[in-house]
Amino acid sequence: MIWTTLQIAMREIRRHKLRSMLTSLGIILGIMGIVTMTTLGKGGRYFVERQIASLGTNAIFVAPVALGSGPPRNFEQGDIDAIRGDIAGVWAVAGQVTRGATAIFAGENMQTTIEGVGNDYMDIRAIGIEQGRRFTAPEEASGARVCIIGPTIRDTLFWRGEDPIGQQLRVERVPCRVIGVFASRAVGDSNADLDAWILMPVRAVQRRFLGSDGFSAIVIGYDEAYSSDSLQTSLVDLMRERRHIQDGEEIDFDLFDTRRIQETVQSVTAQLTQLVAGIAGISLVVGGIGIMNIMLVSVNERKREIGIRLAVGAKARDIQLQFLTEAVLLCAFGCIVGILMSMAISFGLLSLLEIPFQFDLPAYLASLAVCALIGITFGYFPASKAAQLDPMDVLRQE
Repeated sequence: MIWTTLQIAMREIRRHKLRSMLTSLGIILGIMGIVTMTTLGKGGRYFVERQIASLGTNAIFVAPVALGSGPPRNFEQGDIDAIRGDIAGVWAVAGQVTRGATAIFAGENMQTTIEGVGNDYMDIRAIGIEQGRRFTAPEEASGARVCIIGPTIRDTLFWRGEDPIGQQLRVERVPCRVIGVFASRAVGDSNADLDAWILMPVRAVQRRFLGSDGFSAIVIGYDEAYSSDSLQTSLVDLMRERRHIQDGEEIDFDLFDTRRIQETVQSVTAQLTQLVAGIAGISLVVGGIGIMNIMLVSVNERKREIGIRLAVGAKARDIQLQFLTEAVLLCAFGCIVGILMSMAISFGLLSLLEIPFQFDLPAYLASLAVCALIGITFGYFPASKAAQLDPMDVLRQE
């Protein structure tokens, strides 16, 4: 019975191809809008979360700010020690310095950025090692001339296939021995390629490139069980005291919390998805009304067929099931076309933005379920009207 019902429904849909396509247009547009926005939102969220992950999870960055015309006042080792000892919830604190430079190897050179860091910094920012090793404690303490290069440095300067581990790389006039290659860190601020950076011990960069013991930034890793707001308040109070900033005076440093940014991105993405889903939902309702309208027309056109089927023994529920099946199939057809169109649009847009396409099977299945529900909801009245026809009256009129 079910197979016969499906065959008849498909026959009727194929008989009026153009009408079926136009009837499903509202469903197609609604599903296309919802699924496209969901897919783009998921891809964008994945991209942003990957960017935030390159900064570290549950990490606070403290950077000096220039007040007036003077240069920003760098941080000191005492600031790092005070944060580590006085603020609860902090599991690691590390200083950072950076400087632009030219890396040279075997006659090849490229512009890069030297980042003076330690192992604590790498832990906070979750910088993995793809090849080789990290710094040892003696190398950090002495400021040894060793370095960990990024994948872009390896692919550019060691393109002949040399193993970079153990090679002598020259950064400006300072030779350094390559001890590792860190894992890809994606794109950083201002679209900077962090994979084209070189990591060296902080003391090495301070002594050999900057001639200063200060830090251009402090990175703090904290336990997720602690409140970010209270931790930042304690941090501001401590830095005010250490930098001799009175109450009411403007602070000369900024705080950047990766957890707060991640929460904001997730909230904005969810709100945008809900907004577009609401707008697209209106299109689905309009599409459902269109399907109900065309099914009523179909009932009037097929009164003779309905009357004959009832006269030869078909039950009212069989007629009702027939028209409900046609309504659901029309919605399912529109849903499938809408999903395919949204996948094509999403894949094209995400490719242009260089964001990986995320296949979202639950969203597609949920769309099919919603369309089936719309078909049942808006097809019920025409189906009931068809089932209530009197075969004698219908055949006499026809």
